[in-house]
Amino acid sequence: MSRLSASSARGERVAGRKRPIAKRQKIDFSDIPELSHAQLGRMRRVGRPPLGEYARQLIAIRVDPQVLAEVKKEAKRRDVGYQTLINEILAKHAKQTA
Repeated sequence: MSRLSASSARGERVAGRKRPIAKRQKIDFSDIPELSHAQLGRMRRVGRPPLGEYARQLIAIRVDPQVLAEVKKEAKRRDVGYQTLINEILAKHAKQTA
């Protein structure tokens, strides 16, 4: 059994479920035509490209709602994503303390 955080309300709800998980049905792909080389050549990777030299690491943090609201407001004013702004703030702070 996995460990749950004491503050994880969702974790407690999920752990309390006794309903079995349904088995996945197999999908029949036989009626789907194969892609041509031209179609494959036009395909592009989906998702966010890495910014900078390295891909960013996904983390989860808890912040006060007021702090998040202010960061989002400032990010909107600067026309950047709020997570990008948080990264910039943390990077600036890390450089100052190093």
